[in-house]
Amino acid sequence: MEFLEQAQRARAAARALATASRGRKDAALAAMAQHLLDAADTVLAANALDVTAAQEAGTEASLIDRLRLTPERVAGMASGLVDLAGLADPVGDVVRGWTNPNGVQVRQVRVPFGVVGIIYEARPNVTADAAGIALKSGNAALLRGSSSALHSNRAIIEALRAGIATTDLPVDAVQLVEGGREVTADMMAARGLIDVLIPRGGAGLINAVVEGAKVPVIETGTGNCHLFVDASADPDMALEILLNAKTQRPSVCNALETLLVHADIAPSFLPRALAELECAGVTVHGAPDVAAFSERIVPAGPDEFDAEYLTLDLACAIVPDLDAALDHIAGHTTGHSETIVTADLANADRFTAEVDAAAVLVNASSRFVDGGEFGFGAEIGISTQKLHARGPMALTEMTSTKYVVTGRGQTRA
Repeated sequence: MEFLEQAQRARAAARALATASRGRKDAALAAMAQHLLDAADTVLAANALDVTAAQEAGTEASLIDRLRLTPERVAGMASGLVDLAGLADPVGDVVRGWTNPNGVQVRQVRVPFGVVGIIYEARPNVTADAAGIALKSGNAALLRGSSSALHSNRAIIEALRAGIATTDLPVDAVQLVEGGREVTADMMAARGLIDVLIPRGGAGLINAVVEGAKVPVIETGTGNCHLFVDASADPDMALEILLNAKTQRPSVCNALETLLVHADIAPSFLPRALAELECAGVTVHGAPDVAAFSERIVPAGPDEFDAEYLTLDLACAIVPDLDAALDHIAGHTTGHSETIVTADLANADRFTAEVDAAAVLVNASSRFVDGGEFGFGAEIGISTQKLHARGPMALTEMTSTKYVVTGRGQTRA
């Protein structure tokens, strides 16, 4: 009953948000940011409870990294809300328009979804990002975080709602949904109350929502991201991209998980790369031909080339040519981000044309596949599906469209 009441309040809030001006929404975002900063000590204290509980439960270090907040991360969450206020409002944008021969005008205009349900794991910074993106794009947000971040999410939501309460927008534009698994099931079944669901987390969560929801779902996928070092690659460039993509922040979905090396460059590149990876604390899992270059290679099991490690682990394989690299990626990709390092323009063109992923990179780290790095501001996640959005989901991707047809009394013959 409590969730039903929340959803109904969200629908009422969504109606008000749909017609809110950019100025009103930006004022709310600024107030949310300030109240979050003012509540930083409270948020960090709440987060410490969640982190301690996770540590006592033996949670993996990578998941604790996602869960943990610091003063810098809280400041970053507030900064993200301020940055959103500085971005253009997509609501009301005319995607296309024309006038028919009979004088009837047709315009396709961007509009909010309405009520967006977001189900996510561990990362409490998603709470602020999702709330801000939803509000800026005119949507009410029902946020279902994981129990492991409950104290953190409560404190963040309280601060955000306190900020909204100082403006003329409805405070129920942002709500935290609490409860057991039955509440998640209620969200997935809430046709007519929730317009779209967005799962953000591990493969288990995403698959459960995609397969079980009656509400339309935008899938944010896991990231088994590949890097192919072509025979023509600049080895220094390849090494720098490899280390950045794997070690800069290994617990996120755009971090590198699989390294493919062209056989022609393997004898010169792999010994150096494996040594640098070892110094960075990376454990490399590979086949016997990779192990020939280092005694510290862990034999790769049958499923390791399908793994999203989210740790300082890396699968590695040697491939005879570009065709083999493309075949390997096609067989193991999750459709997130795939990279080639090459000096061969034809190979770069083939790679970008043939690889089926939300993002394809040439001579750049997969860590760039991010809404902020793309200039979109904060993001809800990286969509790996092909409808309705693909890639970083920011403000524009949080809208639908409607057709506005204007005439002067014309009727159809």
